[in-house]
Amino acid sequence: MFSKGQIIFGVLFFIVFAIIIGFTYRKDLKLHKRFYSGSIWILLAFISFILFIVAIKFLFK
Repeated sequence: MFSKGQIIFGVLFFIVFAIIIGFTYRKDLKLHKRFYSGSIWILLAFISFILFIVAIKFLFK
């Protein structure tokens, strides 16, 4: 089990980390739009491939 101090540290670390990542993303948003404009299609293809594998697993059980 975690102590109370470790849990508080973990929660605070997560909150601060999420805020820093958010600010960094907002700062680089123009670069993301410029260089990664078509990356949504890669994500959709990856998710479709995983769903295809799961469908095959349950279909040919």
